Amino acid sequence: MTHSDPHTQPGQPPLAPETVAVTSGRPARAQGAPVNSPVVLSSTYVSQGEPQPGEMMYARADTETWGPFEQTLGALEGSVHPALVLGSGMAAIAAALSLVPHGGRLVLPRHAYQVTLGYARDLAGRSDVEVAQVDIADTDAVVAALDPAASPTGRATSMLWVESPTNPMLEVADLPALIAAAHAVGALVGVDNTFATPLVQRPLAFGADVVVHSVTKYLAGHSDVVLGAVLTDDPALRERLHTYRTVHGAIAGPFEVYLALRGVRTLALRVERAQANALELARRLAEHPGVVEVRHPGLPEDPGHARATAQMDGYGSIIGLRPAGGAAGADAVVAALRLWVPATSLGGVESSIERRRRFATESPTVPEDLLRLSVGIESVEDLWADLDAALRA
Repeated sequence: MTHSDPHTQPGQPPLAPETVAVTSGRPARAQGAPVNSPVVLSSTYVSQGEPQPGEMMYARADTETWGPFEQTLGALEGSVHPALVLGSGMAAIAAALSLVPHGGRLVLPRHAYQVTLGYARDLAGRSDVEVAQVDIADTDAVVAALDPAASPTGRATSMLWVESPTNPMLEVADLPALIAAAHAVGALVGVDNTFATPLVQRPLAFGADVVVHSVTKYLAGHSDVVLGAVLTDDPALRERLHTYRTVHGAIAGPFEVYLALRGVRTLALRVERAQANALELARRLAEHPGVVEVRHPGLPEDPGHARATAQMDGYGSIIGLRPAGGAAGADAVVAALRLWVPATSLGGVESSIERRRRFATESPTVPEDLLRLSVGIESVEDLWADLDAALRA
């Protein structure tokens, strides 16, 4: 089925991202045509003779149900190519990190998604990849780490991996400066854009080589699918990533991709509401007597505020909170909450909370008492009343 792509129609002004999220990836307009792209349930396709480029043949390589979502996410990220959807966020991250060669060097944040850090350690063990962890918000330190002189074995850096804001510490990287520095030493740059979403930040516009998303989070937005996606503007890199997906079998189910696209249709509304809620809650938490520290890039006093203001179209909807009483006090706050859901993951319509160091694999420099709040779309007054009561309990 041919899919319309109104954001690239010749002679027309570009559409706002909010409009792209709703209009991209629709079936072509024709009398009696469906408004939504149908789910195609077929593992194989009629095919004989020599396969031709772009020909549907086997659903591990491609399927019609992926196309509308991939087209829409590519348009939202401003990519010249559609995204590649994969079976999970970690499948997308693994695909991106497969671009680091055997014996290469990977520089990545000391604070990042814990499974990403674990995967980097796995690469070090099985592929002789040298891994260097840095404070991604310290631009000078990152630039120094990219230099081969920083390598104990004199290796050139193969890839700089960036999260911004970082999970769970919400540090903000200087994306233009770091991307330029990495390219100056011949390194690729991969950016995990899950926290920001393409409505708030578009790393390809700063020159990033690869962007990944845990589609599970904000893009799908309803805590009911597990998916990932990877994007690049480089056709050769895209072909390598597509081959990785096909050969490793890291593919997505059609129903999951359909649900993810349905989630993207309301992404702008959800992000707008969740960001507004998060900023208001962060302001109130910063003045609460039961709070030791609050991290949110939208607070003027936050270390990442100026940088986030310069390179993002918002501040995201994650809050880092350290309540009084240490780890035990943090656990008590979680236990006392009535509306906030104690759960891992993030980006759903519901507000959730967890103490990140409950995982033994979390970075040891993350404070033991840090609570990560994923702010949803409920009434901000109801969310605040629940938090305030738990902090005072």
